[in-house]
Amino acid sequence: MRRVLRDNGLSLTLFALFLVFLIAQSIAGYKADNSDNQQHHRPPESYGEYVTSGAFVEATFENWESEFLQMGAYVVLTALLIQRGSPESKDPDHDRGPPSRTDAPDAPGPARRGGLALTVYEHSLSMALFALFLVSLVLHALGGHAAFNHQQLEHGASAVSLWSFVTSSQFWFQSMQNWQSEFLAVAVLVVLGIFLRQRGSPESKPVAAPHAQTGSG
Repeated sequence: MRRVLRDNGLSLTLFALFLVFLIAQSIAGYKADNSDNQQHHRPPESYGEYVTSGAFVEATFENWESEFLQMGAYVVLTALLIQRGSPESKDPDHDRGPPSRTDAPDAPGPARRGGLALTVYEHSLSMALFALFLVSLVLHALGGHAAFNHQQLEHGASAVSLWSFVTSSQFWFQSMQNWQSEFLAVAVLVVLGIFLRQRGSPESKPVAAPHAQTGSG
């Protein structure tokens, strides 16, 4: 068990932090929502009602959507483009690595079989991330649609269709305010990594590495 915890410490810690902050988000949102209900003389809702409401679903998947878009795009762009001096980039002056097809017994099955299985496997990381982005986008749209119509009915206005909501400026404002910040954060990481260091991190070049060195190795 100790070895399992050591070998998987990074992912376990990140998923644990995710759960802690997701629960904290739900509790804070629940209290804020009921505070708003009280101010508008509406009956309070239960915690279960809140976490299944359009408002909570919208707020959660609006952020997941931008994160998966960022990571999927980053995986693809780093495969195609170069940033000299950045640890996040491939080195344009060195070999791009071994071929995908191999007969090594410890290689993944698709790399040994070749053909269509290998073609899919070669792009499986970006495909998975973009699939998670699409799922999050759909759930953001559904949650946002429910929350928007809830507000419409409260103010005596008519509900709108899902299509009307996803083509509205409000939906795309919600998305773009997150998308732009995600790409800004990645761009800053790519550039700062040229000049700054973090000892021990694979995301950083060695402390003594020259600024012109590309890649973290």
